[in-house]
Amino acid sequence: MTLILATRPNSYAGSPLDRAAARRDDPAWIAASLADPATLWAPVWRAKNLMQGVDAGSPQAVFLTGEAAEAVRMEGGPWAFLGLLGETAVFGVDVSTAEDPLPLLPDSGFSFTDLRAVRGKLANDDASILAHARALMHWRTKHGFCGVCGSSCEARSAGHVMHCVNPACGADNFPRTDPAVIMLVHRGDRALLGHSARFPLANMYSTLAGFVEPGESLEEAVAREVFEEAGVRVTRVQYHSSQPWPFPASIMLGFYAEALGEEIVIDSAELVDARWFTREDIRNREALGFTVPPPDSIARHLIDDWMKAG
Repeated sequence: MTLILATRPNSYAGSPLDRAAARRDDPAWIAASLADPATLWAPVWRAKNLMQGVDAGSPQAVFLTGEAAEAVRMEGGPWAFLGLLGETAVFGVDVSTAEDPLPLLPDSGFSFTDLRAVRGKLANDDASILAHARALMHWRTKHGFCGVCGSSCEARSAGHVMHCVNPACGADNFPRTDPAVIMLVHRGDRALLGHSARFPLANMYSTLAGFVEPGESLEEAVAREVFEEAGVRVTRVQYHSSQPWPFPASIMLGFYAEALGEEIVIDSAELVDARWFTREDIRNREALGFTVPPPDSIARHLIDDWMKAG
């Protein structure tokens, strides 16, 4: 089996931030950064990020400083230290309690936008920071109570730990990321792609994917998911790359796997259709009436790098 290497970075990966984890438990440094007017703030409102230029088709991330940052912080929502951009501290803050936070901001050209709505248009550095803020604020807003005893939690470690205030418990709750495998199954010059009813386009075919279960290796998850969804047994599972997927809290782990057979048995609860496609089919997909995922997705990266390896 030929080793297929990743040829370009995935979206939301390659963040320019130094997460500077040692600073999280330095109260004096965090306090000074919170008070510093040069500190950058990435607001999140109801799972959407602050941007400008969206309507013009050239979106850019907006990071607030000074009075504008103080205005959104006064909403009292959860916040967390994200890291350092050079020497500048960057924080995420959730402003979802505000019915409309835009009047708090100085520029009428700003908007809160879903990251997925600007896929492929946002600079990758911006996208990775906004994805980081979105994922961490999702966790903060969903973990106000202890998962062990149900008592209230208080934020510690600059927003990276939710500590149970119940003295009899005192559990520390940490951010979680749910691992999911996504895999291109191939056999010779053909790749297995499926169509799900959840896809945004009725004619889109993509790689198979699924969540990793407890007590399961990544390779085992790949084999299980492919067999469950398409009835195909696989071998030679090979890692390709990963992509943070903060929708709301996952990481996509990309693989290739070699099929042992070509018979397909579809699980109709997961897929509407699944087929084998040759490289020539995929090159001529427009004429054949189907499409594949957008270029910024890890699914597309798996397909493109497999195409190049042929």
